[in-house]
Amino acid sequence: MIKPIAFAALLLATPGMAQETPTLPSPEQQVLLGVDRFFAALKSSDRTRLAREMIPEGTIFVHNRMNPDNPRTDVVKVSDHLARWAQGTGEVSEHMEVETVLVDGDMAQAWGPYTFFANGKISHCGINSLSMVRTDDGWKVANTSFSMVPPEECESIGAPITLKDIVE
Repeated sequence: MIKPIAFAALLLATPGMAQETPTLPSPEQQVLLGVDRFFAALKSSDRTRLAREMIPEGTIFVHNRMNPDNPRTDVVKVSDHLARWAQGTGEVSEHMEVETVLVDGDMAQAWGPYTFFANGKISHCGINSLSMVRTDDGWKVANTSFSMVPPEECESIGAPITLKDIVE
């Protein structure tokens, strides 16, 4: 006869009966969840949603090379960008191929090519550098620096060039 304690031990030792310990997402996967929320907010028709995914005290650096004869770098406060964004009405989406994620404690960096679509057509593409900060509500975009190049340069920088190239 099997004693109750021995039976319980036998059940726990049996692979099919033992409870598996859930695996937690890696720090990089947690950062990517924040990146995904940021891009979902960009695509959302709720124009206030983006404010929940960015740190309003942050800064945006736009390395604009749309006109190769007149490249420029624009510096925009996130709070100013969010105010303008909330007033927008067009349909937009941005898709980033995250190539690198670096994490050190409560700060992280996500890097990779992106394509920006406005009303279903490519507006521009470039390289995104998202500086992420872990908050009580998850990872948020604190600062971002990105290049902007014309659609004909998307393929050369590895950015998706059509909606069909994007795997969601």
